[in-house]
Amino acid sequence: MSSTKDSCVLGLDFGSDSVRAVVVRVADGEELSSAVANYPRWAEGKFCDAARQQFRQHPSDYLEAMGAAVREAVAGLESHPDIIGIGVDTTGSSPMPVTADGTALALKDGFSSDPDAMCILWKDHTSVAEAQEINDLCHSGQFPDYTKYVGGIYSSEWYWAKILNIGRRNPTVFRAAANWVELCDWIPAVLAGVTDASKIVRSRCAAGHKALWHPEFGGLPSRDWLQALDPVLGNLTTPLFGETKTSDQVAGNLSSDWAGRFGLNAGIPIAVGAFDCHMGAVGAGIEPYSLVRAMGTSTCDILVAPPEEVSDTLVSGICGQVPGSVLPDLIGFEAGQSSFGDVFAWFERLLQWGRNGRGKAGSLLPELEKEAAELPPGGYGERALDWLNGRRTPDADQTVKSIIAGLHLGSTAPSIYRALIEATAYGSRAIVERFEEQGVKVNSIVAIGGIARKSDFISQVCADVMNRKVDVALSDQACARGAAIFAATAAGAYEDIYKAKDAMLSPIEKSFEPNPEMHKLYNAIYEDYKRIGAFAGDLAKS
Repeated sequence: MSSTKDSCVLGLDFGSDSVRAVVVRVADGEELSSAVANYPRWAEGKFCDAARQQFRQHPSDYLEAMGAAVREAVAGLESHPDIIGIGVDTTGSSPMPVTADGTALALKDGFSSDPDAMCILWKDHTSVAEAQEINDLCHSGQFPDYTKYVGGIYSSEWYWAKILNIGRRNPTVFRAAANWVELCDWIPAVLAGVTDASKIVRSRCAAGHKALWHPEFGGLPSRDWLQALDPVLGNLTTPLFGETKTSDQVAGNLSSDWAGRFGLNAGIPIAVGAFDCHMGAVGAGIEPYSLVRAMGTSTCDILVAPPEEVSDTLVSGICGQVPGSVLPDLIGFEAGQSSFGDVFAWFERLLQWGRNGRGKAGSLLPELEKEAAELPPGGYGERALDWLNGRRTPDADQTVKSIIAGLHLGSTAPSIYRALIEATAYGSRAIVERFEEQGVKVNSIVAIGGIARKSDFISQVCADVMNRKVDVALSDQACARGAAIFAATAAGAYEDIYKAKDAMLSPIEKSFEPNPEMHKLYNAIYEDYKRIGAFAGDLAKS
């Protein structure tokens, strides 16, 4: 290690609702200080239309919340240790249009209130039709199948579908955009003071899992492919980018401007960004064939494996398998559920309709959970799907909808809530089964995120449904911790990311062993889940 034992790094985690800043000691990963700042415009519901599944975030939210969170975290330190690096993770795929100098378009006059000029959040599903056209073209035989390494299905949650949607609907925004940048690439560029969009360092993680970048294709899809998809894409400067970097490398150095805003030293290295779940997996100490599950508003499931062991295995219906997307020299696999915590939040909003603001967010859930836990598996016969925001994996399909079945006059709010919890666990089981059915083993499961740490009941249901032990990481901020681990590596504090991970990872706080008798009961209900899911799929196609 080239740093002193008191050296620290800063991890920034841009979630769906807020940014978290965590100061982590390099020597042992201890979290010395942290702060959370909400996105002000997002909190007011601006620029979103849930009925249309439009979810946009203003880049000013990111900059303002980041400044507030970092200042609070730095001020909260008992002493002022040397902060030697910064790491960044964000949601994704969350691309935004930028001008030639790398400025987010929504920060420019004339575009500040146009949702299409803002960051298109991961859960925005306004480009379902475009995603289907991408799939049709990729599977047509006219070009290489660019979906080969993303599970064979391109999703409306991802980069190209969103860009094409804006190109068709909003030519003013499309013409004004010099490039399109993922949030996890834009934040490091902002902090480093990059003033040329073509110089923004692109994350291997984001490019490989969401933008169809792969070494086999020589990078991104060809200009001819874009032109065939829609002539409007022929107006893009192609390729939008070429080289990608893993997150143990340096994206730039902290500018004097942002150093002054944060109260830090200018020039400290900033690691290449990545998606939150990928860095969270590292924060939880991911090892080959362990499945790290980030359980938040959605779930993102990350697994890594040596390339020589998985060889030419391709897992269908997942969110990609990309060399170096999580850890260098390993293949990173991604899966997940489009809604997890959002399922429970939706049910709470439904129950609170008309209460005129009585009760704080989350105030019903502990009571609901307590009562639901007293019920047997299956409650009073209610069954549910977890697809309130479509299905991410297995087999991405944002046209499918949730179903709650088996309702009767004896159904209660806790019994329906239990059905929703069980549905999210069945969705989790389907992901594990898909990996193993197609030749990638899952040896262990580690859960991170607020739901895993706060709800023993949900973790236990997941363990029982999957018939697997579920370990829960201690850290409340596993994603930010992962970003800090990459920061320590980029700063040269460790020889490589593996040594940094082993020294700074979050320990396991608690474990949930599966109950064999409960698993037998859940097995029967899981068959109902699959039958209802098949019906929902047929309904979406009709």
